[in-house]
Amino acid sequence: MRLALVCVPAAVLALHGCAVQTAAEQTAPTSQSVRLCQGNVCSEQPRNVATFQGEPANPEAERRLQALEQLADQNPKAAYDLGLRLMRGDGVERNSYQALQWLRKAGDGGLLQAQLALGKLYLAGFEEMGSDPQEAEAWLTRAAGKGSKEAQRLLPQAQRAKANEQSAYQVRDYYRKYWGGWVYSTPYYWAWSPAGWYLR
Repeated sequence: MRLALVCVPAAVLALHGCAVQTAAEQTAPTSQSVRLCQGNVCSEQPRNVATFQGEPANPEAERRLQALEQLADQNPKAAYDLGLRLMRGDGVERNSYQALQWLRKAGDGGLLQAQLALGKLYLAGFEEMGSDPQEAEAWLTRAAGKGSKEAQRLLPQAQRAKANEQSAYQVRDYYRKYWGGWVYSTPYYWAWSPAGWYLR
């Protein structure tokens, strides 16, 4: 058996010295498989056959997304639509963090639907994001100020949740059960045509 010395830098040498490894240990991979992920799906693949095979890019879908992002920078309804698409994974990879950012942009742009959606999101929590009753109260107050009856109804719940953890739990539990209805049934403002995006 052939032995090799593996030495560490001089500063560490005083503490650790040299380790002895066999020739087989020097060349053997630590695992016979490699973990490959595509989107949210990961799997172990044999190391000798695993290669990355991403989905081919769809130029038309990329063009649509870029056009919507440009609109979303200027138009709150387009920002809201982009947030919904990112939440649903509709034509784009699902990304709840980016969805929230676009919804906030729409809400800051004064769009009532976005303000109400954000109030509900922060009240109930969504995916990896926990509940934030204080943020929920802020968004619901804005929506209620614009005349939203639903925001006026939810505002006291956000205020109770902010003051009382048991109330907060009950609100989160209720809205988590019914959140999917909004995410998947709310219509978009913008539609795609061969000429580009247009407001319905």
